[in-house]
Amino acid sequence: MRKKIEVIVFDGALPLDISGATAVFSAATALLQEAGLGGGYDFCYAAKELGTFTLDGNFPMCIDSVIGETGYNDMLLIPGGFGVDSAIADVEFMKKVHLVVSASSQVISVCTGSGILAATGILDGRTAATHWRMTSEFSIRYPKVHFDSSVLFQRDGHVYTSAGVSTGIDLALSIVEEDFGHELAMRVARLLVVYYRRPGWQTQFSPLLEAQTRLTKRFAKLQEWILQNFSQKLSVELLAEKAGMSSRNFARVFGKETGKTPGKYVEEVRLEHARAMLDAGECDFDHVALISGFGREERMRRAFIRTFGVSPRQYRSHFSVAKERVE
Repeated sequence: MRKKIEVIVFDGALPLDISGATAVFSAATALLQEAGLGGGYDFCYAAKELGTFTLDGNFPMCIDSVIGETGYNDMLLIPGGFGVDSAIADVEFMKKVHLVVSASSQVISVCTGSGILAATGILDGRTAATHWRMTSEFSIRYPKVHFDSSVLFQRDGHVYTSAGVSTGIDLALSIVEEDFGHELAMRVARLLVVYYRRPGWQTQFSPLLEAQTRLTKRFAKLQEWILQNFSQKLSVELLAEKAGMSSRNFARVFGKETGKTPGKYVEEVRLEHARAMLDAGECDFDHVALISGFGREERMRRAFIRTFGVSPRQYRSHFSVAKERVE
């Protein structure tokens, strides 16, 4: 199977939205060729007219194809970027995009590229992912579309949408898996030095990053201490002592600053570590639970289901790089 992908280009498009996804497809093609197998992906880059376009970051890109004039395409890829609003306001551009969207058997958007798709009407009645920052605005602009900011990417029929920037890589890896199987997708992830392939249902927000962003200097040292001691028994009393506060005041102030209880924060730190161990191929769930600070597998299992909707075994079975077989 060989797929032809038409990549839409416009002024202000984000380079990584384009290069992230295309790098995945290119790597898959190279690995297939290396193994002496057929199939893969071919690209053409098209804009509303010929010439040089300036992507976000003052990145020039010379285009020698016009949208809709490259022949039949199996897949259409639309990036996002700060130029999306101007692109949507460009009548000529949108007219051409609408035609190729209607004619493509597989349509993909990365980040705020979902706004361009929504403007064509193809997302009406569908669920779509987009960058969390634009979810509310796009929902107002396009009320017939259900924008879900809680996922990394979303498939609804033949339309695929992803959240923000690097999630285009996750989405592309999932498509490679659909087309050529799990093993190739994981080999591509390894080749591109992707830490692990994130599933679409995973939240756009890293609990640790979110907490780091919200924590003030008051709790910075405490956070570092938690990250170094999460396998220990961490009671509110002990954390309050480390923060130099009374237990009651600590719980109140910590909750106000982070939006979560100390116990919930510690649990999320432990979940991040447990996931990393599973992604690295750890098979002993009791060992993972012990090292991660959960103590018992059952306690870790409940935390996984509560947070991710799957058990540790299900997580490792479906999403761990340990499934990759090196040839």
